Formats: sequence, C-alpha cells, structure tokens
Amino acid sequence: MKRPDDSRKSPRKSEGREKVGRSSKSASSSAATLEHRPRIGLDAAIEKIIPHGWTLAHYDPRLPPVLSTPAMIGMMEVAAAEAVQAELPAGAITVGTRIEVDHLKAVPEGTSVRATAHLTENKVRFMIFEVEARAGEHVIGRGRVCRAIVEHAKFHAQAHARKS
Repeated sequence: MKRPDDSRKSPRKSEGREKVGRSSKSASSSAATLEHRPRIGLDAAIEKIIPHGWTLAHYDPRLPPVLSTPAMIGMMEVAAAEAVQAELPAGAITVGTRIEVDHLKAVPEGTSVRATAHLTENKVRFMIFEVEARAGEHVIGRGRVCRAIVEHAKFHAQAHARKS
C-alpha cells in the first residue's frame, strides 16, 4: 500500500521518551511485551454502512452529510486493533498513539466503507500499520496508524485516575 509521502517516519521520538524514568516494573513489562510481539504481516478489515452520526452534518447541520475524518480514522484504528488482538499477551490491549492519515475523497452517509490495516513494523511495544479506507473501488483514505501494547487493567486505572 503506497502513501502519498513515504519519506515520513513514525513514531518519531517516542522511543526515547518511553525510556526516560522507566521503573524496573515497567521495564519487565516491556520485556514481556517483546516476547509477545505480534507477527509482521497480520491484517484485518472492518466494513460499515456510514450512519448519520459519523457525518459532518451530525455535528453541524450547515456541513454536508459525508463521512467525517475522525470516523474514518476510527474505523482504521479498530481494524488495526483487530489485526493483532489474537496475538497479544493475556490482559493486553492496544491503544492508538499516532496517526498519519490523508482523507482523500468524500462519501455520503449510507455508503459502505471498508477499512483495512496491515502490520508492517514492531518497535518495542509500538506497532505501525499501513491503513486504507475504500468505498467500492474508490480509495477514500490512507496512511499509517501507530498503536502501543498496554496492560488493560493498568491503563484503565491510570486513565480513570485522571478523571476530574
């Protein structure tokens, strides 16, 4: 799958930031993650009929009822998560960390859209997926999605602790 600009790298400096201040507990978690990295080449697809709630008009009636960029990206992220779920360690999930996606064409509500994800790289606990969204023969979006492997319970507890 070709991207409009293959010169961009991802994730940029996240590996360096990840290592700063890491405790021995998270270092051992990362070591366990290294042992359970999903295989390069895994892929998945999801297909949905675009509901009104996923369109720009849902948020602002002055805008056209076409698939919003965030909804398209959401489909791509779900496909990426699905691609590797079966090969994650027990209790682990993936979460999005970076997106580089071009939304190329508009499609109206009621259109069937298929989003695909293909795992192309593993960088410690970060994974990089080539993603694409199509409506029939039309490529409506493409790019890269980066996801990290995390422990579900720990991630949920940390996120909940930030609730104000």
